[in-house]
Amino acid sequence: MRPADYPTAWSHPPTRRSWFYHLITTGLRFLGWIAVWISSLGFLVSFLSPVYSFLFIPALIYSAFRAVLQLAYIRPSLYIRRVLQQYPWQLLTGVPRGRNKHPAVQEDEMWLELPNPERPDERIPLLFLSGMRTFWWMRRFGTARTKPELKAQIEPLWFAGDPRFIAVIAAGSRSGTAPRRLHLLYQLTATGRRGVAPIDWDAGPAALDRARRSGAHVPAPVSPHPHVHPH
Repeated sequence: MRPADYPTAWSHPPTRRSWFYHLITTGLRFLGWIAVWISSLGFLVSFLSPVYSFLFIPALIYSAFRAVLQLAYIRPSLYIRRVLQQYPWQLLTGVPRGRNKHPAVQEDEMWLELPNPERPDERIPLLFLSGMRTFWWMRRFGTARTKPELKAQIEPLWFAGDPRFIAVIAAGSRSGTAPRRLHLLYQLTATGRRGVAPIDWDAGPAALDRARRSGAHVPAPVSPHPHVHPH
């Protein structure tokens, strides 16, 4: 079966392996930066006098920063799994994308433009709101000077999700049979941030329920008014 023929991306075995690899490498990087911090501190305390401490302070600060950053990757990784468990892969070609501000939004971020699943004539910009691990994607989104072989690494683009709420994108492996570089994208209105109201995009109940199970914040279903019998 082709990756897009599975009922959900998570039911595609290479996708599950890619996600576990993604999570394990995040954990190993966290442990590695912790080891760097402990080693730097131990070397400073054991072998150097305090007058040389300024030489190791940058290493201590940077390794602590990178360790915290790796912890910050854990939560998006769990959301990636939730999305993959709800939506199938789509292998898309020629997806409009840009590194400059999209004309329809206020945020100045990289973006993809995808059709509304329920109204294909409507195009929805999906932004890279999180700056974590976006440099690889930025190079391949490219400019007029970007080498074609770099741009070709995200053709086709692996996409699972609903651009109105939350989604996962990935590049294909060399064989084209597995995803790599799993990356979470979401609409700001689906994050549940204080002061940001969720939007339903006129989506049907099934689409809203699927997005909710994926971790997106969507409007609560409207309960029907009870029928009151006249006395």
